[in-house]
Amino acid sequence: MYRIALEKLLKWKQSKRRKPMIIEGARQVGKTWLMKEFGRQAYADTVYINFDANSRMAGLFASDLDTERLIMGLELYAGHKIDPDNSLLIFDEVQEVPRALAALKYFYENAPQYHIVCAGSMLGIALHQGTSFPVGKVDFLKLYPLSFKEFLMATGKERFAGLLDKQDFQMITNFRQTYIDALKHYYFVGGMPEAVQSFVENKDFNEVREIQKRILAAYEQDFSKHAPNEIVPRLRMLWNSIPSQLAKENKKFIYGLVREGARAKDYETAIMWLGDCGLVHKIGRVNAVGIPLRAYEDLKAFKLFVVDVGLLGCMAGLRQRTLLEGNDLFTEFKGALTEQYVCQQLKTIEDLDVYYYTNDRGSCEVDFVVDTGELIVPVEVKAEVNLRAKSLKTYHEKFSPEVSVRTSMSDYKKEEWLVNLPLYAIDQIAKI
Repeated sequence: MYRIALEKLLKWKQSKRRKPMIIEGARQVGKTWLMKEFGRQAYADTVYINFDANSRMAGLFASDLDTERLIMGLELYAGHKIDPDNSLLIFDEVQEVPRALAALKYFYENAPQYHIVCAGSMLGIALHQGTSFPVGKVDFLKLYPLSFKEFLMATGKERFAGLLDKQDFQMITNFRQTYIDALKHYYFVGGMPEAVQSFVENKDFNEVREIQKRILAAYEQDFSKHAPNEIVPRLRMLWNSIPSQLAKENKKFIYGLVREGARAKDYETAIMWLGDCGLVHKIGRVNAVGIPLRAYEDLKAFKLFVVDVGLLGCMAGLRQRTLLEGNDLFTEFKGALTEQYVCQQLKTIEDLDVYYYTNDRGSCEVDFVVDTGELIVPVEVKAEVNLRAKSLKTYHEKFSPEVSVRTSMSDYKKEEWLVNLPLYAIDQIAKI
């Protein structure tokens, strides 16, 4: 299975300023597979160490963090000599031994010749709990579920993915139905690697749903296992409220939908915990626009999206026929599913800050506003081919952005101030 992150890791390997690499991401997005596949493709030798319930490693890192001593211990564990030029050291579930995280600083300072990549499903939590963390001494890579482009490649449509990268919209329009069909499949299957693999091999939507249910059950088990006891019930309620939050016309997160009378302070820790494990995307609101967009964020208003569009459909109990053949009752949730999809694709684009806009009166809302570092681009999301974009026009009249984007099932079209970008090409937004 092709992952764009492999190219980023290859660049990291060749960099003269390489530091130990930490891969962050939710459980089951493919971090372990990625590290092992990178080792297989790019190194003569891979030393894989899982720190979960590993008393030897806990003992090795418990005393002093002298890198020569640590390498000797790792060589004894691996059963052979570690060649710094040709060996990749993989530390998996590294958060289970916090001193191994602290040791990355000394590897960077005293033994930078060693190539080390680390990951862990609860690593984000560990980093925010004050673990002795080597600030400035490590590189980071965020791994998300497969993007739509990666899904196209996984399902044997590499050439269609290539057309998107070339932005050959004339040719893309000729094959629009192929893209639309693939997009509907992606809405159902999502980008969790196990679900995609199953779909590629068996084309069985029921099997995909069973895998998604298992993943969601594993997330719920993580709540009980890793979260502080006092927030577990709130975590569950908040997590399970997300589909109904997104189905509302006003998609701003409303605490009262979690539990009647709920207030922000009751759920702030739970939201932070879900964000730290990579299970939710918290998209903040802005009510004014400038670079950097972060300076205009309203910290009290936000939307929550889940990590994967397929998991959202599973949480909402969406059936395959409803999604693929259409259903009048489904129309209302279609907007939520489409926004989830767009959010998920935007988050995979590097160096892109994502917010949403409403004016003070709440009479104008733009689904997403992205900051590329040079431009602020408003993005209106339409589930079908309905091209009325009243809020986008109001936004344009007020702020006169260089580029405004409407994304829908319609074909690519560039007008005076507006680009209509097909939903299946939304990952091209940074280039446009």
